[in-house]
Amino acid sequence: MITRQLSRFLKNSYSTKKLPVRNYAQILAGDISNKKIKISNFEKDKYINYQRIQDNLATVKKRLGRPLTLSEKILYGHLDNPHGQDIERGVSYLKLRPDRVACQDATAQMALLQFMSAGMPEVAVPTTVHCDHLIEAQVGGEKDLARAIEINKEVYDFLSSASAKYNIGFWRPGSGIIHQIILENYAFPGGLMIGTDSHTPNAGGLGMVAIGVGGADAVDVMADIPWELKCPNVIGVKLTGAISGWTAPKDVILKVAGILTVKGGTGAIVEYFGPGVESLSCTGMATICNMGAEIGATTSLFPFNKRMSDYLHATNRGEIASFSESFAHNLRADEGAHYDQVIEINLSELEPHINGPFTPDLATPISKFKDEVVKNNWPAELKVGLIGSCTNSSYEDMSRAASLAKQALDHGLKAKSMFTITPGSEQIRATIARDGQEQILKEVGGIVLANACGPCIGQWDRHDVKKGEKNSIITSYNRNFTGRNDANPATHAFVASPDIVTAFVFSGDLRFNPVTDTLIDANGKPFKFAGPTGDDLPHKGYDPGQDTYQEPPKDRTTVQVRVDPKSNRLQLLQPFSKWNGKDFEKLPILIKVKGKCTTDHISMAGPWLKYRGHLDNISNNMLIGAINSENNTANKVKNIFTGEYDAVPNVARDYKSKDVSWVVIGDENYGEGSSREHAALEVRHLGGIAVIVKSFARIHETNLKKQGLLPLTFANPSDYDKIDPYDNVSIIGLTTFAPGKPLTLRLHKKSGETVDIPVNHTFNENQIEWFKAGSALNRMAEQHTH
Repeated sequence: MITRQLSRFLKNSYSTKKLPVRNYAQILAGDISNKKIKISNFEKDKYINYQRIQDNLATVKKRLGRPLTLSEKILYGHLDNPHGQDIERGVSYLKLRPDRVACQDATAQMALLQFMSAGMPEVAVPTTVHCDHLIEAQVGGEKDLARAIEINKEVYDFLSSASAKYNIGFWRPGSGIIHQIILENYAFPGGLMIGTDSHTPNAGGLGMVAIGVGGADAVDVMADIPWELKCPNVIGVKLTGAISGWTAPKDVILKVAGILTVKGGTGAIVEYFGPGVESLSCTGMATICNMGAEIGATTSLFPFNKRMSDYLHATNRGEIASFSESFAHNLRADEGAHYDQVIEINLSELEPHINGPFTPDLATPISKFKDEVVKNNWPAELKVGLIGSCTNSSYEDMSRAASLAKQALDHGLKAKSMFTITPGSEQIRATIARDGQEQILKEVGGIVLANACGPCIGQWDRHDVKKGEKNSIITSYNRNFTGRNDANPATHAFVASPDIVTAFVFSGDLRFNPVTDTLIDANGKPFKFAGPTGDDLPHKGYDPGQDTYQEPPKDRTTVQVRVDPKSNRLQLLQPFSKWNGKDFEKLPILIKVKGKCTTDHISMAGPWLKYRGHLDNISNNMLIGAINSENNTANKVKNIFTGEYDAVPNVARDYKSKDVSWVVIGDENYGEGSSREHAALEVRHLGGIAVIVKSFARIHETNLKKQGLLPLTFANPSDYDKIDPYDNVSIIGLTTFAPGKPLTLRLHKKSGETVDIPVNHTFNENQIEWFKAGSALNRMAEQHTH
């Protein structure tokens, strides 16, 4: 009754402008200043600060005098200085105070090594570390987990002790994938979180602005330094109709990826709204937000609604649900809020989609997919179907997949293709084991893998095809770059919903359309799947399974964090050298990269993950996947001193040994994909000075700046073609380096000719200080000393 009255009050009073903002907000929120709601069930003395959001918005709305989108409300509600902060979309750099930080084990190693060097006694905000990336899929969950614990003991011990020392929550191997654990335990509506993984936006399914960053950004927040983010543009996606039948939440983002492409969301937050939202489950909304990383979006999110409240209750966070309900007016966009672009999708008309191969934005509706397979000569035989991952491993996903498997089982059918299942968390695994879905998936031939990332990030010891052999796989994952899953560049990886993947494994053929086509059952009779069904939340509640959480000890003074100097897995960091105060003159080009160059091309995952805590060792994979424009070959560049061709890291090391710095030239959307800062650290470590490209992906550009490198873009993208791989280059204008002031790239040709090319940058004054100091961490140390 009170909510309805307040709703009428809002409707009648919104345009009057006479009501004092502070009092008005207090009425709506029910005097939230008196409420102390724990930020999670694990951090007993940390509370949700809706009061800060409310007070900040009162200031910002008075300044801007316009309605705000939801993402603006959350971001501006977390401003460090709402009174003095410049606020202009796409221009200003916002200084923000996130509520929490999340790190996965592969990136946490470098983040914690950097934090240790900052000299802080403990983290300033709630922080967690999650062990999910180092578990390789081989034979099945239990054996794979045991093997990972044994071979990664040194790294896990380091992460465990560092977490204990610095008051960080630690989730042991086997607990699940970081994003599922965050959704189940830590995400909350209206919160702001950064995470050292590009799929951190998964928490947008609970109305949280969750942004993927590099480890150096995480260190800033953990060290109580305001976090910097370029004020995003906002893309609105209006959902109408209702989702049903074969169409799943995954199909929404597959469709959006086809519309916006892998770089269409760069510099923007994607905000979903409209009546169609109500037909999506909370975990379904998380799926959509998760894969928003593949369009380059800063993050994605949904407005708070009943489906989120239901999920909070189901995961033992009823107090947060009630608190969010009382604050709901600030957990949705204002009426009349402006979006920079609006896309409309009718869910009632949306078909299931399959995206790929080799890029997540090549979107094809299921009704046209057979024709595309034939036309493009893609391998029609389906070798493997893989469901799960951080994108699609919820109870609803597993239930819908099991419903299809049960239909096949009832008709005497087993999977024709290899079929793997990755539960997103120990809680999901235990619950589907109790409720029967796991058993059904096993009975049709499915292999249940560990609660970890596994094949999604290349942690897959695959033996059914030889490297270089053309083949097709289909996954419910989020990313399908060349060689991403199995290190085989000839594998054609397609991305779809778990429903489509599961149906496909029973045909073993990509030309099968489960919506319209029939299979032949064990009795020789035609069999057609009915649409998938499944509850979004378990009727009996979630089974938490084994306890895999390590709470920080109350007394941390005796905790020791040791790094063996002889280790090949961990290495303490040494500060990078400062800028010498001069322009860079006549530097060689290590490689001129042609075409797509993701962070997988720059710093591969898979078997290299074990070196993520050892900068020198992992630098041996630097740019080995990038295509050299000179010879259209990966990992083969000419050494200007010897005249011989060698691996990219070897040539870089030779230049470094001669005290010769170098640059990289790149193409469009350089550095798309993962948040891994190793793709920047390695370049800096081996002597790189600048990366000059047509355009950057957001996270990678920031990571380069953080490590004291110069990420520069051609003012005229066609100038890329003026550069020969054996030109020497000078970077002119650094002595007067300033925000908004272009630099000059001078090409020194073999003929003796020089060509000047204008290059742009996005450095602000603070970031220029990072460059001068040699890195953001160096700058932090300088300020700490002073």
